[in-house]
Amino acid sequence: MLYYLFEYLDHTLDVPGAGVFQYITFRSALAIILSLLISTIYGKKIIQFLRKQQVGESIRQLGLEGQQEKAGTPTMGGLIIIIATLVPVLLLTKLNNIYIILLIVTTLWMGAIGFIDDYIKIFKKDKAGLKGIFKVIGQVGLGVIVGCVLYFHPAVTIRTQLPQSVSINQHQAQVSPAPQDEKSTATTIPFVKNNQLDYAEFISWMGDDYRDWAWLIFIPIVIFIITAISNGANLTDGIDGLAAGTSAISVVALGIFTFVSGNIMLCSYLNIMYIPNSGEMTVFISAFVGALVGFLWYNSYPATVFMGDTGSLTIGGIIAVLAISVRKEMLLPVLCAIFFAENLSVVMQVAYFKYTKKRFGEGKRIFLMAPLHHHYQKKGYHESKIVTRFWIVAILLAIVSIITLKLR
Repeated sequence: MLYYLFEYLDHTLDVPGAGVFQYITFRSALAIILSLLISTIYGKKIIQFLRKQQVGESIRQLGLEGQQEKAGTPTMGGLIIIIATLVPVLLLTKLNNIYIILLIVTTLWMGAIGFIDDYIKIFKKDKAGLKGIFKVIGQVGLGVIVGCVLYFHPAVTIRTQLPQSVSINQHQAQVSPAPQDEKSTATTIPFVKNNQLDYAEFISWMGDDYRDWAWLIFIPIVIFIITAISNGANLTDGIDGLAAGTSAISVVALGIFTFVSGNIMLCSYLNIMYIPNSGEMTVFISAFVGALVGFLWYNSYPATVFMGDTGSLTIGGIIAVLAISVRKEMLLPVLCAIFFAENLSVVMQVAYFKYTKKRFGEGKRIFLMAPLHHHYQKKGYHESKIVTRFWIVAILLAIVSIITLKLR
């Protein structure tokens, strides 16, 4: 909203300095500062409200040192992340940008699913929370919405053929008139020189008009990614500061991708796909990172609030939609490898236990406990050490992801 106010002041009233709001970098800096202030200052008030409403976590017996001491700690702290993200976004972004609209819908949609799950656990005294089938239906529903919008909306386009920049040594990029933007299901393959893959090619056997049916491939892929990443973030939220910290690191990397992909001169220089209007997502990402870091103020060990499914499902959904929107979804196994490791550890543990129980009559386990972070707790590592080391791994993964812009 402030964007449109300052646009009016600049273009109509010619107020000096009002044009600074046209710059994504300025609004991004403002967004991260504002979200940090909201999450740290008002976060305390939200925690006090949750404590007053007796919205406390019921810790199940895991046999882990210090686990029972956390019983009664306020949960649903994901509300802090959601509020601290959406307020700067509503104030500082172009609200008619299709990517911003999608991200706002994702935040509210996944936040609602997580909130219902936490509500059932706390107020209905049902530790299982929202039934898994309803969670999946919610995730699939969001996937259908995101997939349809990205595929059918006329404002979602890409530009793959870019003129080469000149005068780089003079810090000026003079480019010839650019080709027209096009609708496409093309995406980026990391670490490959000719790194574009068009999902439509998978159904080229359908005839000359096969591209008209590309949504049959694209939308299911979107559904799968959103479901996988949101569940991965949900499983990662098990010890203080783990999910928020690793997510913030991954989102910073995605912020670099959105800024670069939305800048035609940088795309031309790096020889990557240009995605018109995607740069606006950088402002959203800045607000999101500020909210996550501000939440860590209270969620770091020993945590005074947990994010609950309200936060973890929202985080996973946002990361998935960001990656798909900027055509970097194939980089997620690297960028979000911690989420995948947590997911995989649970799948392997359950599958192996069932197999050995059926085969030998006694179930055996691969890990001391799943998800993976609990395995290290069982081995005697303090949760602060586990979280710090996971953060270090996340930083390395983010760096590897970023250098794929040039390393191909």
